[in-house]
Amino acid sequence: MMNESTELRKPDGTAIRALVVDDERALSELVSMALKFEKWDVTTAASGLEAVSKARDFAPDVIVLDIMLPDFDGLEVMRRIRSNGTDVPVLFLTAKDSVGDRVAGLTAGGDDYVTKPFSLEELVARLRGIVRRTIATQEVAESPEIQVGDLVLNEDSYEVRRGSTAIELTATEFELLRYLMRNPKRVLSKAQILDRVWSYDFGGRSSIVEIYISYLRKKIDTLGPAMIHTVRGVGYVIRPAE
Repeated sequence: MMNESTELRKPDGTAIRALVVDDERALSELVSMALKFEKWDVTTAASGLEAVSKARDFAPDVIVLDIMLPDFDGLEVMRRIRSNGTDVPVLFLTAKDSVGDRVAGLTAGGDDYVTKPFSLEELVARLRGIVRRTIATQEVAESPEIQVGDLVLNEDSYEVRRGSTAIELTATEFELLRYLMRNPKRVLSKAQILDRVWSYDFGGRSSIVEIYISYLRKKIDTLGPAMIHTVRGVGYVIRPAE
């Protein structure tokens, strides 16, 4: 299971919202507990009608949805939730172990599935993957330019400049800087940076973060007042130069 140091959050720093839909209370509570351990906001529903209502009020970022529900099936739940233009990603839970059922769910617009019984660790990993892909898509859809103070990064052209000075970055330096700039004034831990930029969890490799932070400082902070700061014992933050 993931821990607090590898917490996944939305680009604006708020918690991921998950809706868990299953008529087996013990199972939905178990999944909810696992996701709350990830520091996500979680709510549950035990029927299709309740799920549609909760999705409207709670506005989840991802839905864990059982195919078999007491009133109508998960495919209909997804259809109703998405009928208002909300393209929330869905991971199906199914007790059916046939390829046909899985293909039907994914073809209908589901993003992934797991078959009962399942591993909680696998379920959380699948959901993290879905959320990461969704966040990446949303980021690309936004304005290509990110600006913090006099530092500007263009995600389309991969150009970076501070004031009027162009800055050449490697691909990894660019990804690290983009992550920092998408979270201005927010302290990011080494583990969070590893998880987002290098796509693996904290496992004693934090020195690579320190190395790349030093690379960025040499290219950015030498052009004016320092922007990349170390918060000892916590992580790193980028702020507009004062």
